[in-house]
Amino acid sequence: MYFNNKGKENTDNTIKLVSKTAVEKGIKHIVVASSKGGTAKLLKNDKGLNIVCVTHANGYPEAGKSELTEEGRRELESMGIKVLTTTHVLSGAERGISKAFGGINPVEIIAQTLRMFGQGTKVCVEVAVMALDAGLIPFGEPIIAIGGSAHGADTALVLTPSHASSIFDVKIHEVICKPSYYSE
Repeated sequence: MYFNNKGKENTDNTIKLVSKTAVEKGIKHIVVASSKGGTAKLLKNDKGLNIVCVTHANGYPEAGKSELTEEGRRELESMGIKVLTTTHVLSGAERGISKAFGGINPVEIIAQTLRMFGQGTKVCVEVAVMALDAGLIPFGEPIIAIGGSAHGADTALVLTPSHASSIFDVKIHEVICKPSYYSE
């Protein structure tokens, strides 16, 4: 499915397409980017799925703060959704070095290359690698990753993540949905 526009207007359709694909392909692990938990809450964990919500790292967008409240974290966990809050694998320390000294680092080149397919594609790969590195999904098994362009979800991929230390071994198998960028 290719959406005419990017953004949160596609969230409900993205979730429906992900649920349908998970059932059709027998995929049991879904990783979803959700800074405040709203998109993750839309996933119903009634099919024995392993759902992992990856939030923004603490300190984003404000130092010392978390966008996901403790109440929001508890609500997700009560729904059977695992929550991962950690440094983002495609920015993190390298972005700090670039800000301080100028230039660009290799990890930022990977992120920018993935953005050529859309911001959501970059996010899907990133959160899948983060969840694998945290031990929240199994190694070597296809999963579904959900990402977006800013708010909500507009991109979903079937992929087999690899660890950050072997990031070029990530395999994107299928695009479930993403925005079409003809209009930009």
